[in-house]
Amino acid sequence: MPTSSQRAPRHRSPSAVLPGFVKPQLSKLVKEPPAGAEWLHEIKFDGYRMHARLDHGDVQLLTRTGLDWTRKYPTIAAAVKELPASQAYLDGELCGVRPDGTISFDLVQTAHQFHRDAALVFFLFDLLFLDGEDLTGQPLTGRKAHLAELLTGAGGELQYSDHHQGRGPEFFKVACERGGLEGIVSKRVDAPYVPGDRGLWQKTKCLNTDEFIVVGWSEPEDSRPYLGSLLLGYYDDAGWLHYAGRAGSGIADAELERLYRRLQPLAVKKMPLAEAPPRTSHFGAPLELSRVHWVRPELVVQVNYLAWTDQGLMRQVIYKGVREDKPAREIRRPG
Repeated sequence: MPTSSQRAPRHRSPSAVLPGFVKPQLSKLVKEPPAGAEWLHEIKFDGYRMHARLDHGDVQLLTRTGLDWTRKYPTIAAAVKELPASQAYLDGELCGVRPDGTISFDLVQTAHQFHRDAALVFFLFDLLFLDGEDLTGQPLTGRKAHLAELLTGAGGELQYSDHHQGRGPEFFKVACERGGLEGIVSKRVDAPYVPGDRGLWQKTKCLNTDEFIVVGWSEPEDSRPYLGSLLLGYYDDAGWLHYAGRAGSGIADAELERLYRRLQPLAVKKMPLAEAPPRTSHFGAPLELSRVHWVRPELVVQVNYLAWTDQGLMRQVIYKGVREDKPAREIRRPG
């Protein structure tokens, strides 16, 4: 963590009011991380983006769209309440952590479904407001210095997201070689906090991990229960829904049942896609549309995949879990 000599000066602004909700700053996907010293680099965590709002002992945990999920994660909320501040607004990623310290999206999804947050850690990487001061206009390094100081002595549920400045490609190579990491996020050291995607934050991925909308499911075969595979899609900027491929691997029987029960009420007779999926492709079994059940495009899931084919379909798709925090209308084809 930064030493006292590295900490940014604090200029009190008594007129500053603790915001109710701040739209999060987003990351632009790039193929290679920037290399210059004007960038710092953090591990990209695989979890739920979350804001924490502390107001004189009252805590709110807010999703990227402003939904209040405080009751879902009481242990995390209690840890935020213990921070040595009267008012604060923090930005971070809520993750599931295995006993060996590796990140597991399955754990954070399970915690959300069953309200068990014992295995969760809130990795914090930004501080937007602190005790009457709006910090959003400060350089990122200044905000992180305040954050590191605030988190000194915090419990294990709250962790400071450390960083490495400069030499982005080398940092990215090491992160990917460790295995199990999604990638890194690179951020301009001198930039203010700006909601939305302005290119001031850039993400580089070791794995192709993205969110897609469930547009239907196929009938199961052989001994597989409930459903065969999930049919996935994404919106273009004109609002048309396009087919992206299928996800059938990586879904345990219990999760198949949960998905089936969630999708049944969404079933519709009319295909929601702009055009029908191809019945054949360069990989996998042919898609029999007569065995497909279409749904309203509301449920968002996260998957890993190897690459995109020339047909615009994902290859070797592995299901990771449901994304409760991302509205379907925001889902676009990555890249």
